[in-house]
Amino acid sequence: VQLVESGGGLVQPGGSLRLSCEVSGITFSSLYMTWARQAAGKGLEFMARISADGRNTYYSESVKGRFTISRDNAKNTVYLQMNNLKSTDTATYYCAMPGNAYCQGQNCFAAPVGQGTQVTVSS
Repeated sequence: VQLVESGGGLVQPGGSLRLSCEVSGITFSSLYMTWARQAAGKGLEFMARISADGRNTYYSESVKGRFTISRDNAKNTVYLQMNNLKSTDTATYYCAMPGNAYCQGQNCFAAPVGQGTQVTVSS
């Protein structure tokens, strides 16, 4: 199984970025997917989750209303649209498979296996 995140970069506060995660080696369309992030010196933090069919989404309170998770099962890709970015959003962002390695409330996910993509929000 391979997960390849991309789309990160340096952006000013208030700006936007769209992250992508391409998945291979598994039946992507049958799995819920999660975006998580890890800021320097901190643990993994749940950001958003999307059901296998894309109909249901869940967000952490810190990003609700600013971030949107979506997926394209034909492309085996999950996205995270991030708007109105803040300096506190600076982190490495990972997509993750279903699992129980990390749980925040009912939002559980496996340990990320990709390299992540760095998002830096700074003026």
